[in-house]
Amino acid sequence: MLDHLHREETTIETDGLTLRTGVEIELLAPVGSDRQALADVLAARSGGAVRRSFHTDSEPSAVPGVGVFRHLSPAFDVVDGRGRPLARLVDDVTIEADLAPVPGRRDLPGHRGWYRVLCDDPRLLRLVERHADPDAPLADVLRPVADLFGATVEVFPGAARVNDATGASIAVAMALPPGRERPCEVVTPPLERAHARALENLLAPARDLGFTVPHEAAVHVHVDGGPFRDPAAFANLVRLFAHWREPLWEALGTNPACRRLAPLPGALVDLVERDHPRTPEGWARLQRDAHAVGLTKYADVNLTQLVSPRPLRDTVEVRVLPGSIDGHDVVRRARVVERLLLRCLDARPVPSPGADAVHDPGRALDALAGGHREVTR
Repeated sequence: MLDHLHREETTIETDGLTLRTGVEIELLAPVGSDRQALADVLAARSGGAVRRSFHTDSEPSAVPGVGVFRHLSPAFDVVDGRGRPLARLVDDVTIEADLAPVPGRRDLPGHRGWYRVLCDDPRLLRLVERHADPDAPLADVLRPVADLFGATVEVFPGAARVNDATGASIAVAMALPPGRERPCEVVTPPLERAHARALENLLAPARDLGFTVPHEAAVHVHVDGGPFRDPAAFANLVRLFAHWREPLWEALGTNPACRRLAPLPGALVDLVERDHPRTPEGWARLQRDAHAVGLTKYADVNLTQLVSPRPLRDTVEVRVLPGSIDGHDVVRRARVVERLLLRCLDARPVPSPGADAVHDPGRALDALAGGHREVTR
């Protein structure tokens, strides 16, 4: 595993990175605790506050004819004493292995009265999120939605449902399955300096509360997407994560149990090798053609926002860092990623890895990024 890469051109503060970077860190609360417990401690230590909100996610559906269910789950936004965002704590549906029932312990659904709101239409779910109160109890959360449709809320033990006048389902609220309160993805705002210190301010309290790194965990880093909206830079991103996939996984210590990782589509790899002039027109054509390939965020690198005509989060998201609960460890690996992303901004094409990348991926990546010193293992 690669511990760190050196950089000759720029002296990097050991506590931080050079790029404005957002980080997502997947953790697991101990049995009996939850992500709100961490949110409350973070707010108390900063003299801030916690605001409950909804987090949107999706998962495969067991209902015939419905491919996925999209849902809203309890999330907690933490701000400091000045009202500045510190972190957002959300569920992560990829975390499952550690949620097996504890022998002798019977966890009931609906921990703290928590629930999820499920819907099979993303447009309806956005409407539900806009009108529903995340602090409302399960029986009442869908009442504003029912009012919109001139309908009533049907309330059952541990569930509530709204159908339209024809009987078609609009949304269902269901008690949170046992254990789903424990996954805790810590999502930071974009960090501009002292990245390790900022992360430790979030992770040290988590360690104190007994939070751990789950089996499927990963760390994701987001950097501003703007510089990569260029045919040469975009092509280099694709070359890096397509051709250097195995060395990257080996050097970074990517968690093989992490879900929702995948290589980039072969059609995209072929596409970037065609001639695309470095002009607004050249980028527009490449962007359009890359979007048509059918990119998904669930790859080693999420490029969907670069090719979207209306990006929701204007970033490049690198998803192959392993799980961690140590801020310095996260920044050390993120620094490796940063150097390689900066190399992608060089107009020179990223080359394919040579034989040395198999035997010493750390040194090969160091050379690719422009360094010439030895990698410390």
